[in-house]
Amino acid sequence: MQKITRILTVVVTCLCIGYFSRLIIGNSIEVWYPNLIKPGFTPPDWVFAPVWSMLFIMMGISAGLVWDRMELDRINVRKGLQFFAIQLGLNILWTYLFFGLHNPLLALVEIALLWLMIFETYVVFKRVDKIAAILLLPYLAWVGFATILNAAVFWLNR
Repeated sequence: MQKITRILTVVVTCLCIGYFSRLIIGNSIEVWYPNLIKPGFTPPDWVFAPVWSMLFIMMGISAGLVWDRMELDRINVRKGLQFFAIQLGLNILWTYLFFGLHNPLLALVEIALLWLMIFETYVVFKRVDKIAAILLLPYLAWVGFATILNAAVFWLNR
C-alpha cells in the first residue's frame, strides 16, 4: 500500500470518529451543555468543530506516516498503532461520558487516561518518525486544555 493511501485511510478513519462523536453529542450541545456553569476561559462553541477537524486530520497524517514505516520498525509501528487505536477509542468514550451520560466527573477521570495514552503514542511515534510525533503535539496540548476545562466544569457544577 502506498504512503498516501495509508495516510488517507487513517485520516478518513479519524474523521469518521469525529463524525460519530458528533452523533453521540446529539442535542446535548443545545440542551444540556448551555446550562452548565463554565469557566471564563471556555472557548466559544464555534471553535470546537474546526479545531477537532484539524486535529483529526493531523492525527491521521501522523498515524499514516508511522504505518508507512512498518517494514523498517515493525515492533514500534505495531505498538504505536495499537496505542493510537486505544486513544481513539478513549477519545470517543470521553464524548459519551461527558455529553451522553452528562457525567463531568467520570469524563474527567477518563480524559486523564486519554491524555496519558496520547503521550504514550507520541513517545512511540517519536521512535519511528519525528514528524509523526510532532503532528501529535497540538492534539496533546488541546486534550491537556480540555482536561483543565473538564475539571473546571466539574468543579463549578458539583
